[in-house]
Amino acid sequence: MTNARQASASRTTSESSIELTINLDGRGTADIETGVPFYDHMLTAFAKHSLSDLTIRAKGDVHIDEHHTIEDTAIVLGQAIREALGDKSGIARYGDALVPLDEALAQCVVDISGRPFLVHSGESEAFTMHRIGGHFTGSMVRHVFEAIAFHAGLTVHLRVLEGRDPHHIAEAEFKAFARAFRAAKAPDALVQGVPSTKGAL
Repeated sequence: MTNARQASASRTTSESSIELTINLDGRGTADIETGVPFYDHMLTAFAKHSLSDLTIRAKGDVHIDEHHTIEDTAIVLGQAIREALGDKSGIARYGDALVPLDEALAQCVVDISGRPFLVHSGESEAFTMHRIGGHFTGSMVRHVFEAIAFHAGLTVHLRVLEGRDPHHIAEAEFKAFARAFRAAKAPDALVQGVPSTKGAL
């Protein structure tokens, strides 16, 4: 794996404008401004724990709702991840993680399969309706992972096993995804070519 696994992507609609750059072989450096502070915190955690350098500049109609900016940023992140992965030659392909944050516990399994799919469970109804930090609705966590999985071509299984505090639950989910993705994207010296019997992912 000699080529730098980097990509830039953008998206502009009447609801948001997103500019994003990712380096999958970075050190976890983040420079993120979405206009949604808690989302910045979660994406910074993703960068740090996946060892991906990530720069995001997003502007959107957050005066109406944060939904558009959050989801559109996740779409662009997924697109950039897919491009940066290239032909996926020499990667581990699979990754899994079990991550605690105080009382919260989340588990994630990632397959860089080329087949978008999300299985997501364990969040309570109270969590999905809660406004974390007063501006990030808990239900958006699932939307983020749906958008990333679909646009990056990932199969993702993510579940909340324990948790009471909404901030802790969301952060455990983002960190679990980050750690599982980190393992899946990692070069594996024993893998020759693309890790699939089909010869393509």
